[in-house]
Amino acid sequence: MRPTMYGYMRLAVNGDGADESNATERELAAHAHREGFALRRLFIERLNDDESALFSLSEAIKGSGVKHVIVPSLWHFARLPGLQLAMREHIEQELGVKLWVVQGVAR
Repeated sequence: MRPTMYGYMRLAVNGDGADESNATERELAAHAHREGFALRRLFIERLNDDESALFSLSEAIKGSGVKHVIVPSLWHFARLPGLQLAMREHIEQELGVKLWVVQGVAR
């Protein structure tokens, strides 16, 4: 049985973004599988949601034992490089998980 990982993404459009999220989920699941994992759940940040998907991800990590999180790119956390690195450090150091970034990975 493959170890599990969670995924996180931020939708770049208003609305439900079903096409974008479905395509991204397939890409993340395929990458996770190639690396020996199973994508268990994808947390999707939407512009108009009342609850933060990042907060939900953090809470899920604390209670699940999952030690790996996959994202399409660091842009999904923030647009500014300094904030991207800060988010990466927070996730890896404070939550104790390894962050996998798909962008720039050869297939």
